Amino acid sequence: MTALATPEKTRPRGVAPTAGLRRPRRYGRVLLYAGLLLGAIPTILPFVWLVRSALMADSQMFVAPPEWIPRPFLWSNFGEALTAQPFALYLLNTVIIAVVCVIGTVFTCSVAAFSFSRLRWKGRNVVFAALLSAVMLPYAVTIIPTFVMWERLGAIDTFAPLTVPAWFAGAGGGVFNVFLLRQFFLTIPFELDEAAYIDGASPWRVYWTVVMPLSKPAIVVVTIFTFIGTWNDFLGPLLYLQSEEKYTLSLGLASFQSLFITQWGYLMAASAAMIAPIIALFFFLQRYFIEGVTLTGIKN
Repeated sequence: MTALATPEKTRPRGVAPTAGLRRPRRYGRVLLYAGLLLGAIPTILPFVWLVRSALMADSQMFVAPPEWIPRPFLWSNFGEALTAQPFALYLLNTVIIAVVCVIGTVFTCSVAAFSFSRLRWKGRNVVFAALLSAVMLPYAVTIIPTFVMWERLGAIDTFAPLTVPAWFAGAGGGVFNVFLLRQFFLTIPFELDEAAYIDGASPWRVYWTVVMPLSKPAIVVVTIFTFIGTWNDFLGPLLYLQSEEKYTLSLGLASFQSLFITQWGYLMAASAAMIAPIIALFFFLQRYFIEGVTLTGIKN
């Protein structure tokens, strides 16, 4: 009787033991990428439609069946659209508001999150729960009293109503940012704080030299959220800004639409130019953004 062949003897020469497992894994990866691609199409399609429309003439834009390739490419739509109104001034106003809001939000929300996560004081959890309850308050409820307050302060038609609330952690989307940063700060080992305190560091020193450098992914997430929210804000500038020289891009685009309602190519070009900085910012910081969202809430 012949002995049963062992796996080592029956395996063909030059074939690794795991070669049979690589093929199913490869097929699974292909299926995964295919599923992600199919899921991304509904998200990318509106942006593709926006760009192709910005490079088309109005007569080609609405033909049936739709044409996806402009013939010819009308790059002049961007130049004519951006010079029809003072979009450079609108861009400067928007950048000023966005930068001030980002700095204020990151600073105040990180300080509040540091207090809620790294410091021990009486009533901390109660105050944090009360702060989170503000998320359930609809924004529409506070519009009228907030407007009356700024009107009595004489701040209408200024940037103050759009920038000052960012320097208070509970204003606008600050509650969510405080919660996000607090959850991330909890993932940092407390032994680092204790070592700094032993060396004579104050809480401010621990916040600035220990916690903040280790929280770059979460800070980038808050920066992106705040920048996008400020850049796309339409209701706030509509309520508080009256002079055209103080308009933001969102207001300028709305007024441009009322002036050039039939010039769809110009509208699409102006809209594409408005969202381009946001897309560039996300692609530049996407690694930190994904890391910050992924690691938030994972302790140690």
